[in-house]
Amino acid sequence: MTNSDMSDQITPYRIEIAQEALDDLRHRLRNTRFAPELPGTGWERGVPTGYLRELTDYWAEGFDWRAQEAALNAYPQFTTTIDGARVHFMQVRSPEPGATPLMLIHGWPGSIVEFLDVIGPLTDPAAHGGQAGDAFHLVIPSLPGYGFSGPLPTTGWTDGRTAAALTELMSRLGYQRYGVQGGDVGAFIAPLMGRLAPENVIGVHVNALLTFPTGDPAVMSTLTETDHVRLAGMKKWQDHQGAYLQLQGTRPQTIAAALHDSPAGQLAWITEKFKEWTDPATDLPGGAIDRDRILTDVSIYWLTATAGSSAHTYYERFNDATMWAPKGRGQVPTAVAVFPTDFSIRPLADQTHNVTQWTEFDRGGHFAALETPDLLTTDLRAFFHALT
Repeated sequence: MTNSDMSDQITPYRIEIAQEALDDLRHRLRNTRFAPELPGTGWERGVPTGYLRELTDYWAEGFDWRAQEAALNAYPQFTTTIDGARVHFMQVRSPEPGATPLMLIHGWPGSIVEFLDVIGPLTDPAAHGGQAGDAFHLVIPSLPGYGFSGPLPTTGWTDGRTAAALTELMSRLGYQRYGVQGGDVGAFIAPLMGRLAPENVIGVHVNALLTFPTGDPAVMSTLTETDHVRLAGMKKWQDHQGAYLQLQGTRPQTIAAALHDSPAGQLAWITEKFKEWTDPATDLPGGAIDRDRILTDVSIYWLTATAGSSAHTYYERFNDATMWAPKGRGQVPTAVAVFPTDFSIRPLADQTHNVTQWTEFDRGGHFAALETPDLLTTDLRAFFHALT
């Protein structure tokens, strides 16, 4: 990344989806050709047609995009160009002048919508049962290639390149010391930011952290029964729920052809993850996350035409030799929040990260900010309070 690749200009942004795009979406939803399904089957084969039909009908006839658009526009938003790509972000400053700057990084199939319920408690804790000293100034980007950042202009956007772009964003905003939080894809990118800029990143907080066995017998011998259960769970997940990963990581353009043409297909592709990755105590996605939030998230992928672009970042991850090369242990203090659907294992995490806080929760799931904003907020406050 060179100075010639960047302009420091930061431009105010407002979400304004053309009515023609909303009319086209409704037309396509009303004319969906639903797939027949075999009798006696259910979620184990994918999203059931009956459930998908009901949610599609609500998306077409009951969901109010304009209301969701207005809720998003209630927060200051901006765009800037970094390394040739547009980066969209929310910047929500705390009323507390001494607040700690904090970047929140979504994953796939997430978006900035993930964080709406934590913005108030994190920026203004005194108004939400917390202490003023635990306040944060928030920066919430749409990852390059996702949502309002728009499709990527070139190949090569690895997690490392994205991490570099986001550290540049924080520098451009004038934040020299800040924290980073990320889940899912964000749990890859946030630690990379700490490695790239350890003098700037005061702490990294992650959820849905993937930890991989190193093969070191000394480490493996320390694993508990719970750790082995999580290893087996990750293997089962790879075997039975990892189809999306292989498709996006190997043939992103093929799946993009389907997702860019059919909003019902896009809905099924994402809703399946809200079913499988949310708190196992809930039966359906809407039991863990409000369905309007789910549909707002799916709408963003559809209306910004970024299903394919976000899928291509998986291809980059699969084919990035530096991503999977052995690394030394990171030095930035790291907190790991573990929810019931996570496979995080402490001895394996300790091999790669400087883990100073490890918290296990008995409720919630993969989408922590959406499912259990109270738990995530409390964990973030505790971690950064100890660092500042």
